[in-house]
Amino acid sequence: METPSGFRGAVFDVDGVLVDSPHEQAWRDGLRQLMENDWSDIRDQTSYTPEKFTPEVYQKVMSGKPRYVGAQAALEYFEVPDAEERAQEYGDHKQVMITELIEAGEFEAFPDALRFILAVKDAGILVAAASSSKNAGLFLERVRLDEFTEKEGLDYDFIRPGYTLLDILDADVSGRDFEQGKPHPMIFLTAAEELGTPPGESFVIEDAANGVQAAKAGEMAALGLARADDEALLEEAEADLVVTSLDDVSLEALSRGRLEAR
Repeated sequence: METPSGFRGAVFDVDGVLVDSPHEQAWRDGLRQLMENDWSDIRDQTSYTPEKFTPEVYQKVMSGKPRYVGAQAALEYFEVPDAEERAQEYGDHKQVMITELIEAGEFEAFPDALRFILAVKDAGILVAAASSSKNAGLFLERVRLDEFTEKEGLDYDFIRPGYTLLDILDADVSGRDFEQGKPHPMIFLTAAEELGTPPGESFVIEDAANGVQAAKAGEMAALGLARADDEALLEEAEADLVVTSLDDVSLEALSRGRLEAR
């Protein structure tokens, strides 16, 4: 996919792209707690064991989906009876756990992602966050870019004392209730609209296959970020480029509207 005039907008997923969030841990621990306590009477009717809730299951079944949709998908995967009815309890239990983890600072931003978003913005490309998670804002407002740039020896005119990831965004559509979730492109098309950039002149950075599919469905270029050894999944979803680190993306090629490795 190529945009001759160069990319004008970049849309970043949050969990797994910008921050190493505790979402997966909260989902996994939340289900284990329910199965050991409130749902112990139905555990034998399911295919669930703690060992079966792997990172691959999280990526394939839950990643990128709204809270209760992801909860139901996981319960159906593990053949939990009355999955639809139990999804809200599971989702609410997970939310309590993840809020506690975030407030305790049990997460970190990916340095390669911070370097990349800063370089992209410095190149004159507008940047947006677009995550299905309602917790995205909690992460974005806690990542201090002034401290990061000082530590990395980076100098950007647009970074002021106290600036966070949230402060440098030109748009943020994270956590909104869209009529349709990924792989429908609505969230990314909305981000492009609020940036004021045509979809064809924007690219999406995603770590989940359904997110890549959403970008492609919106006729946007898709940069697949394989942090979980899932290059094949992202390639099958037809990402235009798959990398394991955003340091590997050619910034020069973005000015030509192409996603290329260094």
